[in-house]
Amino acid sequence: MNWIVGNLQNALDTWNGKLSEIYAIITQSPAEFKGGTIWNIILNINGGLQAIGLALLVLFFVVGIVRTCTNFSELKRPEQAVRLFLRFVIAKGIVTYGLDLMLAIFRIIQGIVGTIMSKSSFQASGMTLPQTIIDAINNCGFFESIPLWAVTLIGSLLVTILSFILILTCYGRFFKLYMYTAIAPIPLSSFAGETTQNIGKSFLKSYIAVCLEGAIIVLACVIFSVFATSSPPIDTSVATITMIWKYMGETIFNMLVLVGTIRLSDRIVREMMGL
Repeated sequence: MNWIVGNLQNALDTWNGKLSEIYAIITQSPAEFKGGTIWNIILNINGGLQAIGLALLVLFFVVGIVRTCTNFSELKRPEQAVRLFLRFVIAKGIVTYGLDLMLAIFRIIQGIVGTIMSKSSFQASGMTLPQTIIDAINNCGFFESIPLWAVTLIGSLLVTILSFILILTCYGRFFKLYMYTAIAPIPLSSFAGETTQNIGKSFLKSYIAVCLEGAIIVLACVIFSVFATSSPPIDTSVATITMIWKYMGETIFNMLVLVGTIRLSDRIVREMMGL
């Protein structure tokens, strides 16, 4: 019987460990993640692409002039020349200091995440096997325990799979942050042209959405932690196999809700903010 209890508790411990890892990941900056090794590579790529971004800046600027000005006499008008000059200067500033802009956005949203965690008294709630379940399993005979092995194995496998899906989603968010940061000079250079500026706007909106995913993930974990503090109702009047099946079903259902919410965090952000 110790194997059944141990197997169930090990699955819950895996879930608790991955949930705690999520808390640590969400509060980290890209520069701190994995000791900053990946971040240094991303910075080198960003710096190397800045030269290409500045070249594209000129190209987008010229294309914008050609498409918005019907003839070159319009460029002789002072207001038109000043407007184009300001656009070019602002676009160059965005490309040159784009990394600082993106880090500022990330820090603002990290402040939102920190506020959510502090105001909700956010803590990693560890899930443990209720003593009622442990006692019921220990009181089972040999033949009665055979179907329990099957239920335990299926339940433990599902909990473990959900745990890894949970953490993979959070790691995927960090990968997206790195990708956006690395390639930033290319889409940001599109601000130089009036007809191409939508590329840059879409890029910044998408980057903000990825950053805001962290806030949605924390909110989902806060809500789940309330569910985790109270064990699913246990009916001791039924057979042990039925009791275990109901407990695992309720527990896995709650986990599925959290995993589904975190998996759809990008969609939730876009629906909420229109990004």
